[in-house]
Amino acid sequence: MFLSRLALGIFLAAIASAAPPIDREALVTRHSPTAHAITPGSAFSVGNGGFAFTADVTGLQSLEHDYALGGFPIETMARWAWHSEPNPHHYTLADASEVIPTQGRPVAYATRASSPAGDWLRRNPQDFPVGQLGFVDGDGQPLALRDISAVEQTLDLWRGEIRSRFVWRGEAVEVSTLCHPVLDLLAVRIRSRAVADGRLRVQLSFPRGHDIATKNSPRLDWTQPESHQTRVTARTPTRADFERSRDGLRYYAALAWSPGGDLRAGPVPHHFILRGPPGGEVLELRLAFSQQPVKAELPTWTHARFSTANAWADFWSSGAAVDFAGSTDPRAAELERRVVLSQYLTAIQFDGAVPPSETGLTVSSWYGKHNTEMVWWHLAHFGFWGRDRFVENGLDWYRATLPAARALAHDRGLPGARWAKMVGPDGRESPGGNPLIIWNQPHVIYLAEELYRNHPTPAVLAAWSDLVQETADCLSAMLTWNAVAGRYELAPPLWISQEIYNPKLSRNPTFELSYWAFALKVAQEWRVRTGLPRQPEWDRQVARLSALPVKDGKYVAMESVPDTWDNVASRHDHPSFLLALGMLPGDGVDRPTMARTFDAVVKSWDWETKIWGWDYPMMAMTAARLDEPQRAVDILLKDGPNNAYLPNGHCPQRGDLALYLPANGALLSAVALMAGGWDGAPDRPAPGFPTDGRWRVRAEGFHRLP
Repeated sequence: MFLSRLALGIFLAAIASAAPPIDREALVTRHSPTAHAITPGSAFSVGNGGFAFTADVTGLQSLEHDYALGGFPIETMARWAWHSEPNPHHYTLADASEVIPTQGRPVAYATRASSPAGDWLRRNPQDFPVGQLGFVDGDGQPLALRDISAVEQTLDLWRGEIRSRFVWRGEAVEVSTLCHPVLDLLAVRIRSRAVADGRLRVQLSFPRGHDIATKNSPRLDWTQPESHQTRVTARTPTRADFERSRDGLRYYAALAWSPGGDLRAGPVPHHFILRGPPGGEVLELRLAFSQQPVKAELPTWTHARFSTANAWADFWSSGAAVDFAGSTDPRAAELERRVVLSQYLTAIQFDGAVPPSETGLTVSSWYGKHNTEMVWWHLAHFGFWGRDRFVENGLDWYRATLPAARALAHDRGLPGARWAKMVGPDGRESPGGNPLIIWNQPHVIYLAEELYRNHPTPAVLAAWSDLVQETADCLSAMLTWNAVAGRYELAPPLWISQEIYNPKLSRNPTFELSYWAFALKVAQEWRVRTGLPRQPEWDRQVARLSALPVKDGKYVAMESVPDTWDNVASRHDHPSFLLALGMLPGDGVDRPTMARTFDAVVKSWDWETKIWGWDYPMMAMTAARLDEPQRAVDILLKDGPNNAYLPNGHCPQRGDLALYLPANGALLSAVALMAGGWDGAPDRPAPGFPTDGRWRVRAEGFHRLP
């Protein structure tokens, strides 16, 4: 039997090595989405990781009102653009804090979100939409839906270009839209006779910001024009430069256009209307945004298009790829579509100066704040897919905000670095339940270890050892010794990843216990690799950490409230205990117990009350590690709440989230695990996919998960 399996393994390996490489251009191109109607799913974006422009079916942002009514605001966002309202009361976190006993000492936590201080500190700083570019008619009026027909728009994923065709008032219009790969610059080429005779013009407008009365998916704010400033700082026949300011925010824009065009102030403040060259059907323009004055000459349309196409070809040609062509399972093409589009959507939004919000640079959510518990879903997949620079960029931000994390740890009587949960560019946490979240803490160690596994070099160790060490110091100090039980615990106050329990009573959550063990063991390995002695306390803590809580043969959310399987009210939100064997390799996990737990979740979890887009891929990862590949595919593609992917690749969440990028990132992590494998995976290609012959999986370039 052993020799037969060995021979089969050698045979399969020989086939794999002899297989030609995946035709990546064909793989990507067959999933370039096309729109023929005006729907939220027809909003396509271009971007470079830190700057993005989302277009309606006109290729610009001409129909903002109509898309916003459909729940999908159309925006231009840069991750460096942040605004804070005046703070005349000089609010600090202390003004929104309450004292909660922690490990026998009083600790202040900023939990009073509804107080005046808490409200201001949650809203500020807030992300800021930098501008809008759209068509208007010859009188400066917005385009009306009734005047637009024959829509045909394609997002060319391989080249990073939106190509739009439509008929407006009987005239054909063609628009090409793209984003420069390095500069925060939009390049647009328009062809139409309506441009030549001035009936169709382009308007550049600057909003006041977002309507922050709405936390998620807010509309643009066009009120109070006197509260912000737009100043033209330079002007030539083919270019205008602008300085923008509101309160303490200042940024710059430059618009360049074809010779013969004419830019004039619009009928209301902060609006400028560009007429194309008289008699010329083609109008080319470039629009750049920057934190500093844009002094350089802007690249031409041709140069920007060439640079963009090359950058995207390089992106798609690097890293991993998975191809399901030839599969007979009818869901294979849909999974492949989601995978390709998710790579694109995360690439255009997850490489900015500050780690992304859960809606990235498409629309605003949580005032643009980075929710750090999502960083695993946002960034880890890049490492699995062999695109480490995105992970490195995220860790660069953590290193830059290390002083803030040290200060937060010190305020709570802890050593090392305590990472805030809901943060803006300065790393300052936001009031609410956020200060009590803990599962965001080990992420930094996981991401650093991921980079080392991909490239086990002294340079990687030197780059991230300080983050690993100081994070582990804090993790260790957050454990409490229970002398009566003779074990270490995660004790209150803490808000577990299944966010339905009282943080002041929560003790020993299953997933978090496993994550603590994993992170401290990895941090110990980093000490050994860098020539430091082992930290004895970490070894003691891992050895005597509380067991993962079990009741009636199944894991429960936590030890202190073990009612997961007794109380249906405890079976919604994230089934987070599954993360311990799925996202994580299973420290402290008993596999038969986890298998029974997974069965119970599939059978009796309350999907309708509340479930999130990343829960489906997370559960698929658990199924794959339990060697249940058919169930992994079934749960990944389950027709359930918050698991529908629009034609543009976005996964909206019921309620107020027009899109939800943790779902896209989680999908990519799950597919990486299923196609690329994990330590100890079954010895077969694509071990997380069924072997019944219905799935033909060609995978290349993946890094195994721990």
